[in-house]
Amino acid sequence: MTTPRTVSTAELEQSWVVANNTMNRGRGLSGVNSYARELGRDPLDALAGRTAPCWLDLCSGEGRALREAATVLPADAVLTGVDLVGPMFPAPLPATVELVTASVSAWAPDRAQHLITCVHGLHYVGDPLGLLARAAAWLTPDGLLLAHFDPGLIRWADGSPAGPAALAALRAAGFRHSRSRSLLVLEGGRRPVLPFRHLGADPDAGPGCTGQPAVAAHYAPAPGGA
Repeated sequence: MTTPRTVSTAELEQSWVVANNTMNRGRGLSGVNSYARELGRDPLDALAGRTAPCWLDLCSGEGRALREAATVLPADAVLTGVDLVGPMFPAPLPATVELVTASVSAWAPDRAQHLITCVHGLHYVGDPLGLLARAAAWLTPDGLLLAHFDPGLIRWADGSPAGPAALAALRAAGFRHSRSRSLLVLEGGRRPVLPFRHLGADPDAGPGCTGQPAVAAHYAPAPGGA
């Protein structure tokens, strides 16, 4: 087996696959092309009845779902979208929405979140396990994280599958995984320690679970880990 070429997160974020202009960046809150359809549930259900509800959307694209949520959530809501590229079609934002142009691999919120979503964004993140561990710590004690996750894109250094080991570690940390939706669910904030050391990413890995070109993340077992 030929060892795949891997690149750093900084190099990855300059690659053609992360800047792929065929990505679906315009999903709304509900309907045919929506978060509700992709996640199998309405994100607003996780925010209903809360005071100052906080929703963080990672890899948020144009931020359309957040904009639509702002029209029905209370005026004290805090809705934050983070995307490497940011909106390609800037428009005035509702007062409760902030769209941040930044790398999700380096950015962190300044408050705990009731809901964190990442709709098919982890397929383009160099270290998805690292981001999941960080995001879990951003949740409130009764918060909810929903993130699409393709275990087929998790590899060992030599390119062999590390997805089964990653799923086992995620489940041990409290995540649930729906194979049919390629979706991870975590209820309640925590600080998981996943037994993997990130080595780099392969932007030439080919299609992921969506059929689009995706990024393979390469890991080694952490000392004393997997």
